[in-house]
Amino acid sequence: MPLAVAASEAEKETRKDQSFKAPSLVMPIPETTSAEGLEKYLNGRCKYSSQGEAWKGITASVLTLDMKSGGSSVPSINEPYLMWFISGELEIKEREDNHPWLTSRVGKKSFFLTTSGSPYECNWKCLSTEPPEYMLVIIDLALLLRAFEEVFGADAIFARLQDVSGFTDVALSSLMERIHGELVSRKASPLYVQGLAQAVAIHLARNYAILAKKTQKLSPSLPGYKLRRITEWMAEHLSEEFSLARLAAKAEVSKFHFLRLFKSATGMSPAQYQINLRMDIARQLLRETKKSVIEVAMDVGYTNPSHFARLFHRETGYSPSTYRQQR
Repeated sequence: MPLAVAASEAEKETRKDQSFKAPSLVMPIPETTSAEGLEKYLNGRCKYSSQGEAWKGITASVLTLDMKSGGSSVPSINEPYLMWFISGELEIKEREDNHPWLTSRVGKKSFFLTTSGSPYECNWKCLSTEPPEYMLVIIDLALLLRAFEEVFGADAIFARLQDVSGFTDVALSSLMERIHGELVSRKASPLYVQGLAQAVAIHLARNYAILAKKTQKLSPSLPGYKLRRITEWMAEHLSEEFSLARLAAKAEVSKFHFLRLFKSATGMSPAQYQINLRMDIARQLLRETKKSVIEVAMDVGYTNPSHFARLFHRETGYSPSTYRQQR
């Protein structure tokens, strides 16, 4: 699981015995955040971060930890993600919803696989003299759904990834090494990165997914081909006003039924999905262009810059201007 936000400097000075203690948080932790917003809740100094056209369907970053213990609460995101440890040795305690603590001892090439779910608490302490370093890899939900369809066919709607802590996987480590190589290279290959992303998604589907029993009466969801058709159309018409009726018509179901099916398939409402799409493009424009905040807001479909700024802050934790300065 992710290693959480570091405690204040005063607390660091008093934590000389490296025992597990819950730090005082310097900012409120939301229940959910975006894939790009997750990194700021993780402890460590970012050495590398994926950027550019090559990194579609997968994002990656490498973080180095201080030789300290710490802990915090980590919000959930919609996408599943992996943490692959490159160096060092740690003891990690984690729990969700006040359940008993789960303790894992991790070292080089250890993994944590975290699926979308609830926020959780995480405490950790360093067990080695080598600074721990890890790579965070986030898998695009649409890519994972395609992998489920290839592996499970018509039963893909029942497929779910499992949370796994402190495990090793030789084949997955090999893929992580190649992703790491592209991440630290001067120019990542879009074709190679996309192939690696697909390989990771298939590997996870084959080895870490389970089929929920149909007798559990899970909510039905949109078939994969319809979901792709709808989400691709939403991405192509990002600046247009949201219309539940139009989306439902494209799926050939009622508005009420479409809302339930879409949420079951993606874990969010169609309206929230559109907001996420808009925020993704807005972040890209703020990072990669010199367009004003007002121009960015208009490009992603918001005629009211103040409304855009409020939504952007809610989804990312930053104002548009502050986000641009930090990139």
